[in-house]
Amino acid sequence: MNVLVIEDDEKLGAQICEHLRGMKLTPTWIKDGDEAREAELGIYALVMLDLMLPGTYGLDLLKLFRKRSDVPILILSARDDTADKVRGLKLGADDYVTKPFWPEELTARVSARLRRPTMHREENSIVVGALEIAPGARTLKVSGQPVELTKVEFEILLHLARRSGSAVSRAALVDSALDPDRAGTERTLDVHVSRLRKKLGDASGQVATVWGIGYRLERGGDE
Repeated sequence: MNVLVIEDDEKLGAQICEHLRGMKLTPTWIKDGDEAREAELGIYALVMLDLMLPGTYGLDLLKLFRKRSDVPILILSARDDTADKVRGLKLGADDYVTKPFWPEELTARVSARLRRPTMHREENSIVVGALEIAPGARTLKVSGQPVELTKVEFEILLHLARRSGSAVSRAALVDSALDPDRAGTERTLDVHVSRLRKKLGDASGQVATVWGIGYRLERGGDE
């Protein structure tokens, strides 16, 4: 699998690439934020993104990448402030690793992310645990049984399924699922999520709350 490393520190970037090769992965190393803007994200299984870059700032790259792709993104940063971590996760990062880090920690984070694919497609459907979502037909099956959802409930679930295993911010879900003409708010979103969970029955625990951020669709288990 190909991994995109965006890191301007020569020594650290070389070490990261060496560890990735040791995991039988193929790294591509970019050292400049402006150059990274043109990266073809579709060929990568994972992006490792430093925040303090020459050229385009890391969080601006994160926002740009999220508009173009659902590729998993792991932030690398020397900034240990909780607010920075929350902001990165709200903008769509899948994980946040603080520098300096042990090589074993980094490889474990990479392995965990690659074991948890963003989505699993089967006959044009997205299958996550007990849920089978057909985007084209706009249908849902839970443990093989059809379940009817409203338009908003389906959009919320579909957005979460496309980032399964990753936290999705309330703001992103409001933008993607709620009607802007009806002044959708995060509080309104929470009501729709509550109704969605009730319709999922025994699979309701797959829609997990990520406190301070939003929601995450899990493969199974309780919240």
